[in-house]
Amino acid sequence: MFKLRKLILIPFTVLLFVTTAYAQKYKVGISIGANSLTKKKLQQLSDAGIDCVETGLTPYINKDSLTFTLDDAEMMKKMRELKQAATETGVEIWSIHMPYGKEIDISFVDEARRQKVVAFHQQVLKYVAVLKPKIILFHPSYYLSLNQRDAHIQQLIKSVGELNKDVKAIKSTMVVENMLGPALLVAKGNQERPLMRSVEECLAIFKLLPDDVYAAVDLNHIAEPETLLLALGKRVKTLHVADGDGQAERHYFPCDGKGQNDWKAIFNALKAIQYQGPFMYESTTKELSGYRECYDKLLKMN
Repeated sequence: MFKLRKLILIPFTVLLFVTTAYAQKYKVGISIGANSLTKKKLQQLSDAGIDCVETGLTPYINKDSLTFTLDDAEMMKKMRELKQAATETGVEIWSIHMPYGKEIDISFVDEARRQKVVAFHQQVLKYVAVLKPKIILFHPSYYLSLNQRDAHIQQLIKSVGELNKDVKAIKSTMVVENMLGPALLVAKGNQERPLMRSVEECLAIFKLLPDDVYAAVDLNHIAEPETLLLALGKRVKTLHVADGDGQAERHYFPCDGKGQNDWKAIFNALKAIQYQGPFMYESTTKELSGYRECYDKLLKMN
């Protein structure tokens, strides 16, 4: 009798393992500014089934002057309070979205401007180190002047090499995000799209970057984002989840039905590349419970 039970139990255990492996589940996260992450808000996120957050210091930054709205002591105090609140509520600070913009471009061709931006990012890293994030996310560039793309790529490589050392020093992983780019030129034709605007350009640039610098894939920045996921493979460490059409910054909420993303294809691609990061929304919905509900709905499609 014992032997018979053992024979029945083994196939069931194997079946359970296969089923669990097939229905890969990810942590659910949302993107939210550091100034909004009070202990009350973090508890609300936790109660709504949100496991982690991506945050950033943009609300505390004067972008034009690359300075902070608070002094050094106040910034450190804010970061310590945020870390304590996250620990007490059980919400993981998964990633930091580093500041970006017209004056914050790590690919500046002008070397003095590039160095100033790198130094500014190093100051940001000093503050966010307190939060112990897993991931530090950078944009590769801002919009570019015409016919300077190769020069910007070389400056990007230089900045990534320098900043990666600082990121590793705080025991985090550096990622660079793909950018929107349905065409090389913007509508008026007087600027080029940011770097990493296509699958081909992402692959070409990542070949030039250190092996321990990884990718963040924004599912709203490219049509058929599953193609980029599959192309980058295990280099993908985190996501920005939103629906879109690859033509503009739509950031539609995935369950609103406005975008063109094929979520079954996206989940299949994530499974194929053995993605281990969270399902990190960079899109919004009215109720906090909607993030988990939408994720569960999308998961059931697979």
